[in-house]
Amino acid sequence: MLDKKKIKEKLEKERDILLGQLRDIGKLNPETNEWEAIPEERLSKETDQNDMADRFEDFESRSIMIKALESRINNVLSAMKGLNRESFGKCEVCKKNIEMDRMEVNPAARTCKKHLNG
Repeated sequence: MLDKKKIKEKLEKERDILLGQLRDIGKLNPETNEWEAIPEERLSKETDQNDMADRFEDFESRSIMIKALESRINNVLSAMKGLNRESFGKCEVCKKNIEMDRMEVNPAARTCKKHLNG
């Protein structure tokens, strides 16, 4: 049987970690409620083309990371909202219980192992 208190604690911990990671590389746009990458601070005012290319590449990497982190935090927040629903811990595809070992590793899991990539 699912220990919802333990799962809630894991979800809250993961949420806090993800928010910290997001804040390190981005900011939340209050108008869109989406995270946006912020460029790394420049150490000097003088820049050449190589510096500009490096900054652009870093910004692109941050943007990609933001998308991945935002997707994960949305899954975690969704799981937290649905924690008290009867359907929590059930596969969205087959409606069977998600395996306990899967839920322990990923308390925001939405599918069983069989439907993991489906």
